[in-house]
Amino acid sequence: RAERARAEADVTTAHAELARLRAELDTERAGAETERTRAEAERAELARIAEGVLPEMVKKLRAGAAVDSALAVHRKHPQYALLRAVGEEIGRGERLRAAALAVCATAAGRVQALATSMHAELREMQHRHDEEALGDLLSLDHSTAQAGRMADSIAVLTGARSGRRWAKPIAVESVLRGALGRIGAYQRVRLHNASTAAVAGYAAEGVMHALAELLDNATNFSAPPAEVHVYVEEVPAGLVVTVEDSGLGLSDSWLRRAEQAVSAEPLDLTTLSAGTRLGLAVVGVLARKHGLQISFRPSARGGTGVVMLIPQQLVTHPVPAATPAPVQVSVPAQAPPAETARPVLTPARSAPASLPPAPSAQRTPSGA
Repeated sequence: RAERARAEADVTTAHAELARLRAELDTERAGAETERTRAEAERAELARIAEGVLPEMVKKLRAGAAVDSALAVHRKHPQYALLRAVGEEIGRGERLRAAALAVCATAAGRVQALATSMHAELREMQHRHDEEALGDLLSLDHSTAQAGRMADSIAVLTGARSGRRWAKPIAVESVLRGALGRIGAYQRVRLHNASTAAVAGYAAEGVMHALAELLDNATNFSAPPAEVHVYVEEVPAGLVVTVEDSGLGLSDSWLRRAEQAVSAEPLDLTTLSAGTRLGLAVVGVLARKHGLQISFRPSARGGTGVVMLIPQQLVTHPVPAATPAPVQVSVPAQAPPAETARPVLTPARSAPASLPPAPSAQRTPSGA
């Protein structure tokens, strides 16, 4: 009996210990479940911050809002301190970026003003000096035009407005030759244009600049004396300008990268590096601004072909001015013939045949 009593006591004690262990296990399971639920809630909250709160805050900060204003609806957020610290850093970075862009735009505007002044002085010198100095002056004028294009490219990338404005439509022929005047190897470019259309004055500078960048790429990536051919065709959708070179061509990956550079996506300056082709980035900005459609394809000449579609809303067809009828003047029969002085013929000062001067423009330097 005593042995049985001891055994029953041991069993009772074992049952109690088992109950205690089960209670501890249930407690640990409940704690683990609570911890897991809390971790999932934290992950969901972080995902919501990353996918919703932060993009909204960054958008407001880039639009110029203050940190307090951007986080006004999130004041009771459990991670408000973290959001505010991130917002202050982003705001500081945006201010630095805006200041850097403003400085670059100001510098570009001053270079634009300097290039315009140099152009005017060189043109005036071309009329004052003799033929011996004319070639050197034309060479300096051409170099100044290329420097002005670089300044315009910086202005385009920094968001500054271009300094050139035209009030009237500019003929396509003048737009093409104006683009030729801004590149180095203009002698290797052949124009094939029979169109009498014109480009709207407010978009002529952008189209001219984009064509200059495309022509510069075509001449740089095709070794001399290979020629670059430019074709102009009128279509119902607008005006198609095709640039074809006979260089090495581009691989499929490079063609896709070029298409992406001139696509409708906004320009991100952080994607530009030392090896980036800035000309395509400039073309992309101008294409988005004026609605130009640009595509790349392999050229039948062995190189690369670039097709630019100028939309119909930018194309006009000027009405040719009517030629006045000749006026007949009757001379009395008895009047003695008047002695007319023979004009002295002097050689005209003109640019090379392949580089006629660009259309005159009213230029207002930006940021000067």
